[in-house]
Amino acid sequence: MKILNYRLIIFILSIIFGIVFSLPSFMQTDTGKKISLGLDLQGGLHMLLGVQTNEAVASKIKSIATSIKYFADDEELLLEDLSISDDTITFSMLDKDEIPKIEKNLEKISGLKTSIDGLNVTVTLTDKEIARTKDLSVSQAVETIRNRLDQFGLAEPTVIRQGKTDIVVQLPGIKSQEEEKSARELISKPANLELMAVDEERADQVYTMSDAQAAEYGDLILQDTSDANRLYLVKEIPILNGEQVIDAKVAFDKSNQPIINFTLNSSGARIFGDFTAKNVGKRLAVVLDGKVYSAPSIRERIGGGSGQISGGFTLQEAGNVAIALRSGALPASVKLLEKRSVGPSLGADSIEASMMALIFGFLLVVVFMIVYYRRAGIIANIALITNIFIIVAVMAMFGATLTLPGMAGIVLTVGMAVDANVIITERIRELLKQGLSIPKAVEDGYSNAMRAILDANITTVLAAVILYAYGTGPIKGFAVTISIGILASMLTAILGTHGIYEALMPKIAKDKNSKKWFGVN
Repeated sequence: MKILNYRLIIFILSIIFGIVFSLPSFMQTDTGKKISLGLDLQGGLHMLLGVQTNEAVASKIKSIATSIKYFADDEELLLEDLSISDDTITFSMLDKDEIPKIEKNLEKISGLKTSIDGLNVTVTLTDKEIARTKDLSVSQAVETIRNRLDQFGLAEPTVIRQGKTDIVVQLPGIKSQEEEKSARELISKPANLELMAVDEERADQVYTMSDAQAAEYGDLILQDTSDANRLYLVKEIPILNGEQVIDAKVAFDKSNQPIINFTLNSSGARIFGDFTAKNVGKRLAVVLDGKVYSAPSIRERIGGGSGQISGGFTLQEAGNVAIALRSGALPASVKLLEKRSVGPSLGADSIEASMMALIFGFLLVVVFMIVYYRRAGIIANIALITNIFIIVAVMAMFGATLTLPGMAGIVLTVGMAVDANVIITERIRELLKQGLSIPKAVEDGYSNAMRAILDANITTVLAAVILYAYGTGPIKGFAVTISIGILASMLTAILGTHGIYEALMPKIAKDKNSKKWFGVN
């Protein structure tokens, strides 16, 4: 019999793979992919956020009103008194013959409920569209927050949805109050950019006008970001919003002050160009999160779809706003419902306790296997050690985050990985007691044990898949380590040990000492 066989070659390759790709994690080297430690192991910030979904509905209504205003201007349809009240858009047509045209354009927007009474048009969202908008706002908030944190440079943030309106955010490695404050501001900043026309006809009345009076004219009163006493009267329906922004970068003006240059998509650029061409000499307010950053006069048509925001930013503030604009505005504001910090010392204690459990559990298994199964136990232990290396290597390659439940999964995998070899060795011992030769007992032992091993492992993997699909962060971590451990054990405990027996079979058959090899006479 050849010493090398395909099973042993695959096993040797898996050993090399496990050692090479797990060493950066074990040694914590500066190079190579490593397992990231979760919040419970290295400390950090845990937050529960609530998405104000009603605001998403209001935002969608405002966006629809912007679309109505644009296509009315584009097709030169005469309408007046376009306003929003209680998530309802109302306006009046001046020409009855143009009502079919406005209806045709409204039909292009899904989820609308339109009623026409004479020349008066009322537009609202359907109940189904309202529910869809609220659900989508939470999903978009999850994606937006995750994108912001990724661009901010935080390692392995966890952002997951919990229930209908809540989001769990875990930020490992946040240790100082400054880092916590910066992360919270980045997460909660709506970054709702709007370009709004200044109502030049009534601009001089802004300081004597109430919000209710402004609303009667379809206007809003907004404060200047750098001077709260300076007010602007702007049209309630924005010309453009942040949905059209495709890029935002920090730059510097002539005074070397940080500003933000933004770029619009093709439709935004067209709308921006058309509006500036028709409103030369008037002012356009650049509004971010309900405050006016600047309101320059339009001197000529602005093409190219780009603009800038200036307003006394610090460099860090400008960077955060640019990140928020690039990753997209939050569809609705988020409210901090719960916050707790995990100190790095607590994380270190968790790592120490987990490592002690893993080491003691591993040593007990190793000693038991050697004492009870002799050389067969040593072969099983080689497979077990390889199994741990492979788990760490695979998790490192995919950039997985190791949490405390994940450590528990590895500890459990130690027992489960050796279980397959226990079943195989017991089958071999039974066949040896029946008088079979050692080569025959080994081959039949693997064949007879395979069904039980596969049944147990497949059912466990299925359970782990369900845990991953429906569980939250810590449960997902447990499911991942269990799944990787089981698949690795199928490779090491079945294929690998079988290959070792095949390579050593000439020596085992010649020795004929079954007690020395399998712990049985």
